[in-house]
Amino acid sequence: MVERRRFSRIIYQAPASIEQGNTVVNASIQDLSLHGLLLSVDSDGEVLDTDTTANIQFSLPDSDVVIQLVARLLSNKNNVIHASIDHIDIESIGHLRRLVELNVGDDSLLHRELEHLSDLGEHT
Repeated sequence: MVERRRFSRIIYQAPASIEQGNTVVNASIQDLSLHGLLLSVDSDGEVLDTDTTANIQFSLPDSDVVIQLVARLLSNKNNVIHASIDHIDIESIGHLRRLVELNVGDDSLLHRELEHLSDLGEHT
């Protein structure tokens, strides 16, 4: 199988919440990138609609930093949710970028990914 990902995914485990309408589901982030997240949920996750946006938030450990974003839920199978980031505020993307930067360890790769991310924004 050919790898089609354009963004480096980092293993990052943290509690998160997914809010869709009046529904709030507790989740756990399994990995993330500048473009999306992989989350695990308990059976409550079945109430979430796929191909719809949801608000996702999580805190960075040992800090007051909360990353908030709007993501499209791409799939929800076997209590695993794949989500693609639709919108993230400038402060949250700064924290997410730093988190990825610290875990990727390759500045040139990170800068290429950021350029690609900005290219995607110009086409939407």
